[in-house]
Amino acid sequence: MTSLASRLRAARLYLCTDAREAQGDLEDFLRAAVAGGVDVVQIRQRGMSRDAELAALEVARSVAAASSTIVAVHESARLAEKFAADMLHLGADEGSARRARRRLHEWALVGRSAHSTDQLDEALADDDVSYVSIGPVHATPVEPDVAPVGLDLVRHAARVAPVADVASKPWFAVGGISADTLDDVLAAGARRVVVVRAITEAADPQAAARALKDRLRQAWADDPALASYALRSAALGL
Repeated sequence: MTSLASRLRAARLYLCTDAREAQGDLEDFLRAAVAGGVDVVQIRQRGMSRDAELAALEVARSVAAASSTIVAVHESARLAEKFAADMLHLGADEGSARRARRRLHEWALVGRSAHSTDQLDEALADDDVSYVSIGPVHATPVEPDVAPVGLDLVRHAARVAPVADVASKPWFAVGGISADTLDDVLAAGARRVVVVRAITEAADPQAAARALKDRLRQAWADDPALASYALRSAALGL
């Protein structure tokens, strides 16, 4: 079985979604998104009870079971422990990744948000952080209290953690990324992205996910530095 670390390095499209309570279609929605090429799913809905969030995560895990898609818990190490999560995502100021990791299983992944170069550099240097999401690149209602950082932080990440270097931690650009803004993010050096509304508000989530994933695949294929990334990643054996 492919390791979680290898699956993370291969990931390109990360979806953040609420529990679809208004639509009542979480399972069908996630099946469509995963079929379209989503590599990571995070359930993020503030104000949910722990039982409701756990139930939504179980739906996500059942959908992801037949694929290599990773299911992430948002911020709560306690919930991640109860869920036996493979991945936990922490906010920029959410506390110690090492402390959170103690609640997780041995191979679990821990992500960290970064909104500045200092936060990014700190996350990259933290041995207990598996990946970083950087942004928000553009203003987004998902992070209404965080000012958009633009593309400069993406360019900085591309310099200090080159995507083609398998020893670099994977990082994802996040914040207002859609089919209309993806090319600018790719041009700045990103090769992995987190999206929300680009899929959650799409009339056809599977088609929306597929279009984004196809563009990401093309960016990898067009980047000579990434030509042997998959082989070099597999050689790590992690």
